[in-house]
Amino acid sequence: MLTLSKTHQVIIGVVLTGLIIATRGHHFASINALPSASLAVFFLAGLYLRPTWMFPALLALCAGLDFYSITFAGTSGFCVTPAYGFLLPAYGTMWLAGRWFAKRYSFSAHAMLPLIGSVAVAAPISELFSSGGFYFFGGRYPDPTFSVFGERLMKYFPHQLENIGFWLGVALITHVALVLVSRASHAKA
Repeated sequence: MLTLSKTHQVIIGVVLTGLIIATRGHHFASINALPSASLAVFFLAGLYLRPTWMFPALLALCAGLDFYSITFAGTSGFCVTPAYGFLLPAYGTMWLAGRWFAKRYSFSAHAMLPLIGSVAVAAPISELFSSGGFYFFGGRYPDPTFSVFGERLMKYFPHQLENIGFWLGVALITHVALVLVSRASHAKA
């Protein structure tokens, strides 16, 4: 099981918050070349951060950034519909997958299967909530059908997987490097 000190959790929380701020939408801090980190951040927050209040805090941060970008930064509000609420279960799915994996974590190659499995299950469920909610309940598409939704899913979901994979890959490399450095420094002491 993954357990971190409060200091490490605070540092990770700040980094994850920074990732959302830097990569979410078009607002004052947007870096357009970086893929959205939101789904990966919720997975990583579930994995690393023990306080459950972090989940609603991250939701509030995302909603606040979206509100700011639409209200003050001139971003289109096309995606903000009654279906916006479907982001709660979409992000919640990733958060819970991170929580599930945290209980199975070990610093070994054996942990890769549950890591990949948790993401492989959570990512499509999350996508069904976010994209499905938007398509069927957002009011932007008259007469939505499952066949058209399937086409849209095949078009947009691979990009979401790339984003998740990119950020989780960065997190994995960072995690391994920090553990190895920590072990090396403890061995010298």
